[in-house]
Amino acid sequence: MRRLQFSSLLVVTLVVLAGCAAPFAEGPPPVGESAGDGQTDGGDAGASDLADPASDRLGWEAGYWYNESIDVDQSDGLSDEELDAFVARSMARVEYIRGLEFESEVPVEVIARSEYRNGSREVGTPADSEFAAWNNQVWEALFITGEDTNVQQALTDTQGSSVVGFYAPGDDEIKIITENPDEPVLRNSTLVHELVHAIQDQQFDLTDERFRGETQDGDLAIDGLVEGDANYVESEYARRCASGEWECVSTPSQRGGSDGPSPNLGILLTVFQPYSDGPVYVASLVEEGGWDAVNDAFESPPTSTEQVIHVTDEEPVPIDFRDRSTGEWERYLSQGVEGSDTVGEASIFAMFWTQARAGADTINPQDLFETESSYDTYNYAAAPSTGWANDRVFPYHKGSGSTAEYGYVWVTEWDSEEDAREFLEAYRAILRAQGGSQQATNVWVIDEGPYADAFRVTRQGTRVVIVNAPTVDDLDDVRSRG
Repeated sequence: MRRLQFSSLLVVTLVVLAGCAAPFAEGPPPVGESAGDGQTDGGDAGASDLADPASDRLGWEAGYWYNESIDVDQSDGLSDEELDAFVARSMARVEYIRGLEFESEVPVEVIARSEYRNGSREVGTPADSEFAAWNNQVWEALFITGEDTNVQQALTDTQGSSVVGFYAPGDDEIKIITENPDEPVLRNSTLVHELVHAIQDQQFDLTDERFRGETQDGDLAIDGLVEGDANYVESEYARRCASGEWECVSTPSQRGGSDGPSPNLGILLTVFQPYSDGPVYVASLVEEGGWDAVNDAFESPPTSTEQVIHVTDEEPVPIDFRDRSTGEWERYLSQGVEGSDTVGEASIFAMFWTQARAGADTINPQDLFETESSYDTYNYAAAPSTGWANDRVFPYHKGSGSTAEYGYVWVTEWDSEEDAREFLEAYRAILRAQGGSQQATNVWVIDEGPYADAFRVTRQGTRVVIVNAPTVDDLDDVRSRG
């Protein structure tokens, strides 16, 4: 999630921390976590020959077989020797489940959350950059962050509070984030998740351009495969732990907690989507064609979150756009795709869910927890976001610096007129909930608050177009009526 996670080549493990479990109404487990993650040692798989093989092979790494016992006790933190054994056997187990061979060892470093949070701030995009101004409007269009919020800071705060580990492709190194680095403790799930990313990088080269989406939706879609693969392997690992097929290192409770800012729940729900729907997507590939089908998908990753959410190969329909701005309003032509971003079905769902929690009559927030697959954490399908065919957000600006004014044109395309109407009605519900009043046909004004602006919302067939500007008089300057 380059645009969302903002570190250009990081593959991360997210966890919904206890501090933000209550706002979600139900506290989800860490990504890929299950009862098996805390299984105590005991119950060997019954391997008859644990001698080192003559050459490297699947299920054996650095002197350890996938099913042999290791003497590791995390109750007082991991020693260097324990960490080495834990990592080596976990690598062997990832190989065994995933059917791929590690080409080299994977270093694992444990760092403090404060160190990670400070580092992420240092490498983040400057808040006053052209990209930041452009991206602020993309998220404002989603009613997830308002004009009073710097998206880059909100992204930094969300990541700083929610990431429990990451792998840096190219560096071939895993960093595990802990509150108590002097007594490091590793979750089986986090270690296995990041090791899957390491083997993906070694086998498929995650730095390749095919793993870098041009849009927000493209990033999330690719991550649906990358994170889905890792979470699916996590689930298979946890199942073997829980059943007693494998002995697994016990994970004690960690003392301390995050003291950073609370994450933005709309952003968190958006960036969590690949971790939730991705393993369902991968499970369907495995069921249809085994791991070969997953490996093939890494050669041609999904292109939209719609494909991951609904396990479909339906391609987005093209959206042509002709600039009809007048006066001094300009697009950011050096950003995104011809100045536009595509937020996609997952982000639109997050918009409706976030605003439903704020009182908008969009969707039932509790539907988020109505999942149909054991691999799924949340349900990202809802009537006003399902049927998405494509969208493009074009941020505009008038002037620059502290006196700049902003607006945007959001073009959405839907599979049917009924889908377009459902989106339109839910969007109007957001405007009403934010205190908006209808000033004229298709024109709304929000007078106060972080979304105070004028909006022109029109539908023609399967297309809904939203024009945003500071005032009603500015609407035609941002996009003249055609």
